[in-house]
Amino acid sequence: MPQQEKLQQKAKEILLEKKADVVIGYGKVETGNIGAVFITDPERTGELVWNNLCTTNLSVYLKRKEIKKLGKPCIIVKGCDAKALAVLEIENQIDRSAMTVIGVECFGVQDRCEPQYKCASCNVQLPPHCDFVIERDTKQSAPQGSRYEKLEMLDNMDSKERFEYWKQELSRCIKCYACRQNCPMCYCDVCVVDKNRPIRIDTSATLKGNFAWNILRAFHLAGRCVGCGACSAACPAGIDLDLLNLTLAKASEENFGYIAGVQRNVEPLVGTFSPDDKEEFIR
Repeated sequence: MPQQEKLQQKAKEILLEKKADVVIGYGKVETGNIGAVFITDPERTGELVWNNLCTTNLSVYLKRKEIKKLGKPCIIVKGCDAKALAVLEIENQIDRSAMTVIGVECFGVQDRCEPQYKCASCNVQLPPHCDFVIERDTKQSAPQGSRYEKLEMLDNMDSKERFEYWKQELSRCIKCYACRQNCPMCYCDVCVVDKNRPIRIDTSATLKGNFAWNILRAFHLAGRCVGCGACSAACPAGIDLDLLNLTLAKASEENFGYIAGVQRNVEPLVGTFSPDDKEEFIR
């Protein structure tokens, strides 16, 4: 049975057995594209789709008030999305026992800017921490490559060249905050950029304000970003914001052996101290 049909069948079964009140999955939306759908009727589970256009990290919807009103959720996740659930659980933002998680085996989704590039080194084709996993009907080789392969371009630049690169990239930022809205880890009720007493970050799309916003957000995601690429995919200016997050993810792994979302029930990186932590990075 094709993977999509198995997914539809499992979702219908979960709704019929009252294990969940709503299935958060992928389907065709009003624009004709593939996006998030919220299904409460078991007879509508045939509308669920699964293909390489299912890019959205659906875990972002678990914190939305309007979605919570639909009742106990069943959520469909890829490997990177499953890691996001683990981080949200660690940070006490979700009750994992109060939901059902269906994982779908994934060998790459199509990035808006560079098709399948962001998945080239993914090592979580089978999503972890799930109640059910829907495997592919046909197998294929897992992607090969380093998780940080994209950073080689920046690593080969000197500090001046990197600064010029980011000046050029971030000058295109229009401060729409689509990156924030699509990130599962951006769940503050009031974001620092929305506070106006005092104004901490320039609200207009100036280069100074753009640097402040994007660097601040990257630091807030240190040890938390799971590399789903939702920020880069959502950016209307085509800025590969994932490069900022990957830089800090690499530092987290190299200095502390920590990869966000790989394990459940562990202490978060930020706020945790160990006497065995490396200190070479302290200057």
